[in-house]
Amino acid sequence: MRPVCIFLLFGVQSVFAQRSLNERMNEFSALLSLPNIASDSAGIRTNAHVVMDLMSRKGIGNVQELSLDGAPPALYGEVKVPGAEKTLVFYAHYDGQPVNPAQWAKGLEPFKPLLYTGAIDKGGKPIPFPSDGNYDPDWRIYGRSASDDKAGVMAILDAWEEINMEGKKPNYNIKFFFDGEEEAGSPHLAAILQRNKELLRSDLWIICDGPVHQSGRKLVFFGVRGDCHLDLTVYASKRPLHSGHYGNWAPNPAMMLVKLLASMKDDQGRVTIKGFYDDVTPLSPTEKKALAAIPPVDEQMKAELGIRETETAGLTLSEAINQPSLNINGMASGNVGKISSNQIPTFATAVLDLRLVLGNDYVRQQQKVIDHIKTKGYHVIDHEPTDAERERYGKIIKVTGLGEDGGYNAQRTSMDLPIAQNVIDAVQSTSKDRIVLLPSMGGSLPLYVLEKYLGAKTISVPIANHDNNQHAENENIRLGNFFEGIRSLKAVMLMK
Repeated sequence: MRPVCIFLLFGVQSVFAQRSLNERMNEFSALLSLPNIASDSAGIRTNAHVVMDLMSRKGIGNVQELSLDGAPPALYGEVKVPGAEKTLVFYAHYDGQPVNPAQWAKGLEPFKPLLYTGAIDKGGKPIPFPSDGNYDPDWRIYGRSASDDKAGVMAILDAWEEINMEGKKPNYNIKFFFDGEEEAGSPHLAAILQRNKELLRSDLWIICDGPVHQSGRKLVFFGVRGDCHLDLTVYASKRPLHSGHYGNWAPNPAMMLVKLLASMKDDQGRVTIKGFYDDVTPLSPTEKKALAAIPPVDEQMKAELGIRETETAGLTLSEAINQPSLNINGMASGNVGKISSNQIPTFATAVLDLRLVLGNDYVRQQQKVIDHIKTKGYHVIDHEPTDAERERYGKIIKVTGLGEDGGYNAQRTSMDLPIAQNVIDAVQSTSKDRIVLLPSMGGSLPLYVLEKYLGAKTISVPIANHDNNQHAENENIRLGNFFEGIRSLKAVMLMK
């Protein structure tokens, strides 16, 4: 396919004609080149300085760090509009997930962004960044945080730069907030918000994170699921045992753990833990109507992912992600493959991921899981078992990850609010296709914290392609999504 000039592609007068698109892409590529793992304080600070410089150069005022000792800085800036009585805050995060370079496709490095003619798994080939400013919308940039969430950071900044260079006047004051530790769970966000409550006062937060709908249509979502985890470790013999000499006699912790985990869900994918669904806040009539109008993508995703059946019988993907869930993120016990041996292991461990919907409390949801474990005869501890505990209890499990620092709740904004309708109209104005409205996204963001400490309402306008591989190897952003995301965010900044 011949490259299409971005100006013709979108059919609008753009600042891209005033300032080289190559410069824009060079800025994005340079930002993607910076390692941004949340635990790397030096790398995060380098990213922060670069983002703050971009903010200043693009016409944003009062740029500053909102810092706490020992925490990655949140970045703030603002544009005060004479006569504006309301304020929007645009949020994205500049930190990224950890990487394992060995898992990335041949020729790819997490922090060496490369341009490809399409998705690698569909035959995309590497090409140099063009010097003539012509970019095909199906081309993709591969690199860590290309979609999650430096694309969001750059799209917000570029959207404002276009407005600023075109001399247009928004109807809202605009503030910018870029989180530096979202991928680590934003543990310092609450304290930062409390310390800067007056500075961050607003009428609505616009969140730019996550993918558009699997159909390719633009998406606006009004909530996110909450998230918490539990680490489980089942113990048996103090030393590994020969499976011939002791098999059928000594307890096998791997078998014990899989039986325990299997008891938590039935064959239709419904969680069997007592009370797991009891405190769910039902969807409103407007939300139910929006959910029913979402284009079906289940068959598309089955084919794309190579699966024939789904876990939750009778539910569509959109319906399933609006319910609380319990997932196994990983399991380990003994050795497998070339290093496997005929042994009974000493322990088995698993990580559970609990996704929450409005009405769930994550501490209460964790306790429901623990109560279920106890009904299966386990003694629950939070430490390595002592000899005395081993002598007293036949089934021992260590559970960690509990407590108020171990997660956050779901959040959802009403679709019926007038300002919500303004956002919907703004995004819809940029698309000939009907946009998708989703009560809650399947993933999680700390939006509950914004509501709890600022009383903030939030609405999310994601831009990334649904197959962007966020959090995994070969992360990428489709250029058409990136450019269309700029248009969407610009429309929201200029909405009535």
